[in-house]
Amino acid sequence: MSTRRTVRLSYDLYYIVGLSLVLAGIIFLGSGGWWQGLRVALGLPFILFFPGYVLIAALFTRKDDLSGIERVALSFGLSIAVVPLIGLGLNYTPWGIRLAPVLISMIIFVAAMSGIAWYRRRRLPEEDAFIPAFVFELPPWGELSRLDRVLSVLLVLAILAAIGSIIYVVTVPKTGEKFTEFYILGPGGKAEGYPTDLNVGQQGQVIVGVVNHEYSTVSYTIEEEMGNYITASSQAISLNNEQAYEAPLTFAANLPNQNLEVQFLLFRQGDASPYRSLHLWVNVHAAITISPSTLAPAVAGRSYRVTFGAAGGTLPYTFREKGALTRRMTFNGDTLSGRPAIAGSYPITVTATDRAGLTASESYTLTVIR
Repeated sequence: MSTRRTVRLSYDLYYIVGLSLVLAGIIFLGSGGWWQGLRVALGLPFILFFPGYVLIAALFTRKDDLSGIERVALSFGLSIAVVPLIGLGLNYTPWGIRLAPVLISMIIFVAAMSGIAWYRRRRLPEEDAFIPAFVFELPPWGELSRLDRVLSVLLVLAILAAIGSIIYVVTVPKTGEKFTEFYILGPGGKAEGYPTDLNVGQQGQVIVGVVNHEYSTVSYTIEEEMGNYITASSQAISLNNEQAYEAPLTFAANLPNQNLEVQFLLFRQGDASPYRSLHLWVNVHAAITISPSTLAPAVAGRSYRVTFGAAGGTLPYTFREKGALTRRMTFNGDTLSGRPAIAGSYPITVTATDRAGLTASESYTLTVIR
């Protein structure tokens, strides 16, 4: 008589949320050795299976809604779809696509979908709700033919060999390609918002990053070049394997230039030529100047008008005024006009902005006499 056993996973949602939290603890607390093996063993289903499984469990709570094969296939497929969407959403947040935000967002998604699935299952009769079950049926060893016995032993040995191989690969990782990541980010820490339009003398800033994947400790130096002139050089940076470095780096040009190439060069200790290089094309505009340089005095009760202009930037310009104007005086477009009512001195600041978004400000004092 064959042995038949059915295993029902009534707490499958609890297991998934629990394993997700265990993975988070391993990532933040463990490092190297068996911790790395557990991280890989839990990380793969966490990315490729858990999100889709809990989403399917929340959408299709009846056991007759989908077959077991369909649930497994959709769990893998939806996981592959959900994870990039979560990453895309994080890209538009201040946290960006980094390990901690991605991990926390994934755990929140898994926990939320598990909660919805748990609630919907509770509202169904127990015999209608989907509960994963596995049926194991083993025939008596004595009833097997000699061929079946040999095949069964070989199958067990193959499974044990596969498990041993996985353990060996995880615990003794093979040295992969040796390389160094070198990148630049905008001032906000994302791959956007690079300073590509500057005034003469205005400082642009980027964030330079280096990640060591050389499987050894390496010392680096970063140089910045503008028009074949070295404008900045960092101190030696020593990084261990898998260690990362990020720091802001500023640059400025003293002369107008179109499509000025700003190069960022990475040197390894002892190298005469750059190991990695990046470049940024920048338009350097002449400094914006605002005219007139001073304001003629106005007479109380009489009409007054002055039009402001700008030069040195990229047309068109927009103007704005800040200050305490006397009554009956207005600033509209690029013109200050009206009939000042009260004598006195009124400080104002006029700011001009060109098409590239570059600005310049000029401070004035409007003197009103009787």
